[in-house]
Amino acid sequence: MFVRLAGGGDWRIRVHVQPGAKRNELAGLFQESLKVRLTAPAVDNKANGALVDFMAKLLGLRRSQVSLASGQSSRSKSLRVLAETEPDWSKLM
Repeated sequence: MFVRLAGGGDWRIRVHVQPGAKRNELAGLFQESLKVRLTAPAVDNKANGALVDFMAKLLGLRRSQVSLASGQSSRSKSLRVLAETEPDWSKLM
């Protein structure tokens, strides 16, 4: 599974990002990670910001609840999700 509980309201989501796509969308699974296509280019941290915005909106969370945990310059990333109650992960399917 691409989502795991890191501890007390702290979740991790493994994602594989494809920047420069035609639209922002989920694209299934890729090597046990959630594949996300983004319109933002992979320059000046634009794709990372777009990823955080897209995932927060998709999960119905504030942007401040989602952050990049690892993979700053890689297509394989880990997102940190802070939520008091478990987010509705079915929105990622």
